[in-house]
Amino acid sequence: MPSDSSQDGIEVVGLRKSFGPLSVLRGVDLAVLPEERVLLVGPNGAGKTTLIKILATLLRPTAGYARVAGFDPVHQSDMVRRCVGLVGHQTFLYGELTVSENLAFYARMYGVEDGDRCRELLSLVGLSERASKQTRTLSRGMQQRLALARVVLHRPPVLLLDEPDAGLDQQGVAVLDGMLRDAGESGCAVLFTSHNLQRGLDMASRVAVLSKGRIVFQAPREQLNAGDFEEAYRRHIGAAS
Repeated sequence: MPSDSSQDGIEVVGLRKSFGPLSVLRGVDLAVLPEERVLLVGPNGAGKTTLIKILATLLRPTAGYARVAGFDPVHQSDMVRRCVGLVGHQTFLYGELTVSENLAFYARMYGVEDGDRCRELLSLVGLSERASKQTRTLSRGMQQRLALARVVLHRPPVLLLDEPDAGLDQQGVAVLDGMLRDAGESGCAVLFTSHNLQRGLDMASRVAVLSKGRIVFQAPREQLNAGDFEEAYRRHIGAAS
């Protein structure tokens, strides 16, 4: 993993994405600095998942540009993938492998040679006792916890998390909250989405609202309480419609 570029976070300038005649992103400008945890919210169809997929090299933008840990997701996709931890709507886990085999597989893929790392993470997400179980036998919440262990396995400088709290129980939410705080304190840039505004606010250091393919509002978390944010959210979503 590159040392010079790993502290550059995320930079998005004028990013556009169209699917045929449908414009999903219409000029997104957004920056996520190292140590920031930015909550990206917006109505369904606003383009949140599309933006994360572009940053994760899963989609190509129509126009504009992005930098992830200093690299271009289009022309330097291999480098971006090494620098990113991604949680999407899929867990990217292999159901026939055991819990420990899944982490061991990703450890080899990312060149993680620390033999204790997988065991530490399984303990962190509360799955040590299920290490020998096939992943497909786990509940949705347990699979999501395993996905969280996978995403930080290689200590990436950038985390892209699309609804990482989906399916998590109270214990899982606490694990996620701790991971996000630890990631921020270690200099990681985190961009995440959540349909639960209060939960997302509790985990964020800054919030951004995406509507109609554009960022329409941003503010540091410390300047907002839940009521203020809900009011601002409704006002800017309405203005963008």
